Amino acid sequence: MSRGELFDPLYGADRVAARLDDAAWIGSLLAVEVALSDAAAAHGVIPAGHAGRISAAADGLDVDPAELGRAAVEGGNPVIPLVRMLRAAAGEAGSSVHPGATSQDIVDTALVLLVRSAAEVVLDDLHGAADAAAALAAAHRDTPMIARTLGQQALPTTFGAVAAGWCAGLDRARRRLAEVVAALPAQFGGAAGTLAALHPHGFAVADDLAARLGLAPQGIPWHTERTRIGELAAALGVAAGACAKPATDVVLLSGTELGEVGESAPGDSSSMPHKRNPIAAVTARAAARRAPGLVATLLAAMDHEHQRAAGPWHAEWETLADLLRATGGAAARLRVSLSGLRVHPEAMARGLALTSPADVPHHAGDIVDRVLDGRSVNPSRNEVP
Repeated sequence: MSRGELFDPLYGADRVAARLDDAAWIGSLLAVEVALSDAAAAHGVIPAGHAGRISAAADGLDVDPAELGRAAVEGGNPVIPLVRMLRAAAGEAGSSVHPGATSQDIVDTALVLLVRSAAEVVLDDLHGAADAAAALAAAHRDTPMIARTLGQQALPTTFGAVAAGWCAGLDRARRRLAEVVAALPAQFGGAAGTLAALHPHGFAVADDLAARLGLAPQGIPWHTERTRIGELAAALGVAAGACAKPATDVVLLSGTELGEVGESAPGDSSSMPHKRNPIAAVTARAAARRAPGLVATLLAAMDHEHQRAAGPWHAEWETLADLLRATGGAAARLRVSLSGLRVHPEAMARGLALTSPADVPHHAGDIVDRVLDGRSVNPSRNEVP
């Protein structure tokens, strides 16, 4: 998965990538430490005046990602050296930094913050792609074309019904992803996940931490109980698949022999000037193709051993960020493809005439009506709260 200015725009990942870069990671880690200090002070765990000093120290901290990365090698995560830096910057309040926490508490909670930020972009592009599909469905409710099954001509349908199917899949995937992301909680369990260091205030501080960050409460610590990460991976993978379906159809329907649709800004060829390639759909498919392997990695990493994983936890961080890039890129490029899609009814009529009468299959319009009516009843964008 690319992580740079050369390929991220091509694969549609640039908007998502901007929310997952090194600066975003460091900012999220510090935001969790500050919120934890505030919550601990509110419950009398640390002196009340220390929280403000820790917040000011975090605001003034100038962290070089490369330096932090090198310092993270020894302990296996960036929180350990970052806490040292924050304690030094906070002066006499430094002893109150990171109260009752372990590194995983900070990394997991920061990762949830990053997921929610990146998911706003992904959900917006999924919604935009679904809106474009809905507009195509409405405009071509009664535009006849041939349906194809197993690569062969089947029976008449309408392009509106085809686009309505795209819309329904995108909406379903978007709703599920929004639900999963909104339910992601903060993490706070301490060294062994028992909240022992802050007893009897552990649960109160954990819930306060979540509230200050706008996250769901954890219930109990989930250091090695990774169903939430698995659910997130699955939802992102399904969303990528929902994007791949219409992108694949656009590529096939744009073929020279069919020519039933075409992108408004097709790509050219370096050697064949006659070509009009459906590049937005092509790159949507390319981005989506990366998702299943990343999903598999995250599901395979769910077997965290005992109370702290030795490797599976570390495997999640970049894999999940890459999965967000892949799904976000697929949604972004599909949105471009469908928003400017040109439909050619005359080409559809020619294809239909090969095996079927040219009569409009009016029953196919019922599919369009049902999808569009359902969207009007529940118009929510399902963004992350």
